[in-house]
Amino acid sequence: MKVTEILLREHVKNLGRCGDIVTVKAGYARNYLVPRGIGIQANADNKAAMDRRRERLDVEEAAMLAEFDKTIDMYSKLKLETTQRADDHGRLYGSVSAAMISTMLEELGHKVAEKDVRLEGPIKAIGEHSVVIHLHAERSGTISLTVKAEGAEEVPAEEAPAAEAPAE
Repeated sequence: MKVTEILLREHVKNLGRCGDIVTVKAGYARNYLVPRGIGIQANADNKAAMDRRRERLDVEEAAMLAEFDKTIDMYSKLKLETTQRADDHGRLYGSVSAAMISTMLEELGHKVAEKDVRLEGPIKAIGEHSVVIHLHAERSGTISLTVKAEGAEEVPAEEAPAAEAPAE
């Protein structure tokens, strides 16, 4: 098995980041990485050129990550609320999906793709839930989602025990 060293010109998932020198099989480099412009042979001239490019990319990426941090702070302050049909035990007849959450965010003026809303599973119970919004490979924010039962009346905490007490 022949292997070769390749200098990556782009980020490649499960292989490396732009500017990294990786060792790959010769066929992968010859047939995929080099023809698509994703990688180049790792020689001294190419390394020097990539170092200059890498410095510029690091500055751009730092600015982008700072913007993502601002967005994460904004998301952490968001509180979404939805009303769904539920039974007496607090289980929803349907569920709250990533598509519904994406739609709620768009109504508030935040463009979030459905694939960026990360749920462990569909939300099938009333109450408070945390929803992760994926922004970047290294960054994600959390939104608070409150699911309420449709038709349930809001009873202040002070009046709740009085309403349940038996009449004499």
